[in-house]
Amino acid sequence: MREPKLIDYFLLTFLALIWASAFFNIKIATYSYGPVMIAFLRIFFGAIPVVGLCLFKKIKIEAFSKDWYWFALIGVVNLVIPFFLIAYGVQKVQSNLAAILMATTPLSATVLAHFFTQNEKINFTKIFGVLIGFSGIVFLFSDKFLINENNFISAIFILVGSTFYVIGGLLTLKVSNKKNENVTSSILIWATIFILPISLVLYYFNPTNAFAFINDLHFSHRMDSTLSIIYLGTVPTGIAWLIRFRILKNNGLVFQAQVAYLIPIFGIILGYLFLNEIITSKVLIALIAVIIGIYLVKKSNKINIVSG
Repeated sequence: MREPKLIDYFLLTFLALIWASAFFNIKIATYSYGPVMIAFLRIFFGAIPVVGLCLFKKIKIEAFSKDWYWFALIGVVNLVIPFFLIAYGVQKVQSNLAAILMATTPLSATVLAHFFTQNEKINFTKIFGVLIGFSGIVFLFSDKFLINENNFISAIFILVGSTFYVIGGLLTLKVSNKKNENVTSSILIWATIFILPISLVLYYFNPTNAFAFINDLHFSHRMDSTLSIIYLGTVPTGIAWLIRFRILKNNGLVFQAQVAYLIPIFGIILGYLFLNEIITSKVLIALIAVIIGIYLVKKSNKINIVSG
């Protein structure tokens, strides 16, 4: 690893911008596509650049090796379920709120890591950070103008989706001895295998149910929704991972993790610029609380690394 240079800070900022842009693009995609179809197409288009990179670099993809069940499980937990939950939630929640809710990932990761890892135990600073961060989210839920009885469940779905990201990250430790390109390709392949039949059945038969999983077959798909779907797969899911891998390789996990500070900030700005989304005082207070919480958690991690 090397000391971060200007290009590294640029890539980190660019990565945060890409990931933040996913939220308002999901919102646009929901104008024409249901949550399951959004999840499927995002995974499918995301697999193309990553699998292509493996083929170009002649990296063996072990999706169907003896560890296939780990790849399959991670694919469902880390991609299929959260992609669906987030797409469902963003239907009724502003994309800037989704960005803040998803920013709680480092906080929930801190809690889960305490119970399921050996070297990520919680301490006073972490507890304080988690409490501040989640207090901001609770305060955000008190904004009845943006979160009310009509979209409360949708907001909860996004929070649950962020938790599945964390669980998927913990499961990925089971295959951490393999190349990142191989692991990501294998996970995307299995995620596609799982969600393809589900999306086809729901799309072509369009069953009526309380969740309204898929739009009517005769609904005319808007061009902006289709372009957002393609963008979601190729850029925030595929290309962004390649940038993330470069940052991890050159600068390490601690530096790459700083992206968590920038994503909700960019998410609010992009939602305002492209969707004219409302920014209330409670949104800003919640954002500040979440960022402070993440800062305290990461500061504690850094202290542990130094003292360890």
